[in-house]
Amino acid sequence: MSFVQSLVRQVVAVAVLSLTGSLGSLAVAAEHQEVLLWPEGMPGPGLTVPAGTEETVTVGDDGISRRTNVSTPRLLIYTPEGAADGPRPAVVVAPGGGYSILADEHEGSDVCRWFNDHGFVAFLLHYRVPTRSQERANLGPVMDAQKAVHDVRLRADAFGVDPEKIALIGFSAGGQTAAVATAGAVEIEPQEGISVRPNATVLIYPWNMVEAKGEPLRKDMTITATTPPMFLALACHDRASIPQGATTLFLELIEADVPTELHIYQEGGHGFGMRAREGAPVSRDWPKLSLEWLQGLGF
Repeated sequence: MSFVQSLVRQVVAVAVLSLTGSLGSLAVAAEHQEVLLWPEGMPGPGLTVPAGTEETVTVGDDGISRRTNVSTPRLLIYTPEGAADGPRPAVVVAPGGGYSILADEHEGSDVCRWFNDHGFVAFLLHYRVPTRSQERANLGPVMDAQKAVHDVRLRADAFGVDPEKIALIGFSAGGQTAAVATAGAVEIEPQEGISVRPNATVLIYPWNMVEAKGEPLRKDMTITATTPPMFLALACHDRASIPQGATTLFLELIEADVPTELHIYQEGGHGFGMRAREGAPVSRDWPKLSLEWLQGLGF
């Protein structure tokens, strides 16, 4: 078995959705190519999630599915239909969930399918959770995100993607993960010459870019002239991801002359993902705006 074959396997991913009421439980199957990020074990003592607890997906009264107990970080590959004229651009999608769960449908698989429709190969990142009780909740997920970008770039030919057109998209805690993976320290040991950084980053209501109003940018991020371009979108009255955080990051990007774009809308709240909310433009048009922005960068 080749190195790639040992890491990439065809699986039928069966998620057991525990529904409330008389419906009991529902098993939903979806076939995707799966890429294990750490086939030989995750690095970082104390950063692993116990493997003894079953990974589950539950659906709440709000209709949102939530995955937890992810002890095996991995990528699920969503490939556009039809033949490609050449290598395609790629997105790696990191759902949110407060480092306790992954909201990996409306902030994950739905995003992947939307970008498929626009010619991108999409990779849904199941990073390790829960990590919220760990000393640094984002460290394991950041390692997973950097490894995901690294491995997509390493095997770009096999995946049919352009290694210089890899975007990282993150929502809420996944947005913090994407931001720190892009502008923080390199937390993994890459193969020589293979960058762990995306070519662009899209942050949708990224969580805790500052610890509180008036505070500087979070300490595990450093913006320089070499920081990859960033797109930010969120709502004004988002109490979970305050706009002061996004604006602080935006101003630092401008100061460093990094290509950037920021959209702050009056309405929208937090956690909308791909679910449009009435009277909230940000929840409808961020995919189109981010796509146009990426295309302007050459994606």
